[in-house]
Amino acid sequence: MSEPHLVVVGASLAGLRAVEGARRVGFDGPITLIGAELHLPYDRPPLSKDFLQPSHPATPNLHRTEDHLRDELKIDLLLGSPATALDTEARLVTLQNGQQVSYTALVIATGVNARQLPDTAHLAGVHALRTLDDAAAIRNALDQGARNVVIVGAGFIGSEVAAAIRDRGLQVTILEAGAVPLARAVGEQMGARCAEIHQRHGTVLRCGVGLAAVEGESRVRAVRLTDGTLLDADLVIVGIGGEPATAWLEGSGLHLDNGVVCDETLNAGVDGVYAAGDVVRWTNPVFGQQMRLEHWTTAAEQGAAAARNALAPAEATPFGTVPYFWSDWYSQRLQFVGLPAADEVHMVIGDAESETFLALYRRGDRVTGALGLDQRKLVMRLRGMIAARASWDEAVELVQQSQVVTAAASVM
Repeated sequence: MSEPHLVVVGASLAGLRAVEGARRVGFDGPITLIGAELHLPYDRPPLSKDFLQPSHPATPNLHRTEDHLRDELKIDLLLGSPATALDTEARLVTLQNGQQVSYTALVIATGVNARQLPDTAHLAGVHALRTLDDAAAIRNALDQGARNVVIVGAGFIGSEVAAAIRDRGLQVTILEAGAVPLARAVGEQMGARCAEIHQRHGTVLRCGVGLAAVEGESRVRAVRLTDGTLLDADLVIVGIGGEPATAWLEGSGLHLDNGVVCDETLNAGVDGVYAAGDVVRWTNPVFGQQMRLEHWTTAAEQGAAAARNALAPAEATPFGTVPYFWSDWYSQRLQFVGLPAADEVHMVIGDAESETFLALYRRGDRVTGALGLDQRKLVMRLRGMIAARASWDEAVELVQQSQVVTAAASVM
């Protein structure tokens, strides 16, 4: 039998956590990490936040140095040539440069590709934001004096970029086709509260209107909306989500449907093949349903779990999690745990005029979600309660007790 060889495709957060997790459980065989970009693995969240500020270093903080990956973790790094094919029978990954890498255990962590606006590839000044190079191009445009900034999409990326641009003292307009921002992520009721955050900080948010055209010859000069409005624009930033990076897996025999479809253990239905991060759609045992999550915390947790299971499939354990994301807007932190589908969403801290709030989401007699603005500790405690299948009354009692403690501390 050949020597065990772990191959991780995707030098992402999930990919990095996979190789680190393999070493942590004592695997001392060869590990190969394949990345499409030339860059070492880096942290993506700052790209839409601090990295866009002129005071931030022009290179992001890396998770690990090259010396650490190569010399301490003994990782063979193959960067700058993406995977183009997978042969699950021969257990071979083919790269764009023609190189083939054999494996005994494989973790797919190729993430997502940012959606692009059609018919804009020829226009300078139109940028999606997914990679370090994307962020560097946007930052450079801002540094070079871009003044009329339009963001397409009021999701997490679009909202964070808007906040970063407002921190520069620039005006920015966000276009959102939906009635409110983040309706899929937090529901329409709380999406309206998120809209108020933008409005309080002077960001122009236009909801319920689409983008009809991006105008310009070699460089963008304006955007035309579906209601006929023409907005000047010398920088357009596209934040309309992403598509799982699975094109290279066509013909591999894996089940591809809005990601790599996996079971509870993150196995892709083929011996030795597992997936993690934004690219995987798996059965989450905490809720008993399939999910694909584009969250930093889930990617980190899944990467380590996928590597453990890939290296010891006979001992593979289900991976369950309560979804959690955070998003930094205008020096405030928005956090969500759980699922947004609910019978009731009830504001338990704050009101329409408050700059901090907490809302609970109920299905039946259980608490299934929580959204907080600057309620960091309480939201994380609620994540644990959701995982433990706590009742609605238990969650409300927890919040009430925390309010009593906070009130008592404020008068001491």
